Amino acid sequence: MLPHRRLLLLAVAAAAAAGAAASAKPTAYEALAGFDFPPGILPKGVVAYTLNNATGAFTATLDASASGAGSSVCEFSIQGSYSLRYQTKITGKIKPDHLTDLQGVSVKVLFFWLNIIEVTRHGDNLEFSVGIASADFGIENFLECPTCGCGFNCNDLLMLQKQGATTAKLRLRGAF
Repeated sequence: MLPHRRLLLLAVAAAAAAGAAASAKPTAYEALAGFDFPPGILPKGVVAYTLNNATGAFTATLDASASGAGSSVCEFSIQGSYSLRYQTKITGKIKPDHLTDLQGVSVKVLFFWLNIIEVTRHGDNLEFSVGIASADFGIENFLECPTCGCGFNCNDLLMLQKQGATTAKLRLRGAF
């Protein structure tokens, strides 16, 4: 191939790659950042999402196999006293600093599961509303995404599992 044709071919390929990168859809977590929300309000495992920029209507779809229990929901505990549950399909409306009409996210309070219907950002705090009551949490609690089944303590859980396995092996060897 002639040198100028190679150069032309490389230029066309580079332009196509640049165009594809510019039109690449951001992840759901990146889309949240565009509305001033941290990524950790969604768990790991979002496999698809839609967003209507005109109305703010959105859907997010979680990988059902990421639940840790093989069920259709993602559930985990945080801060020792709250349990969160995400359905595989989450819907609502989003605008800067405000999520409304949420469906598919609930929190366990005492013995009852209550739907979180609204999330509002006030500076460095997020306010989660279940309608008749709300709770504020610092945004620093949501800088990383929780994992279905173990939340933010997955490394601790793995360490305990490994320690338990090691202890069992030591006992077994000591028995002989």
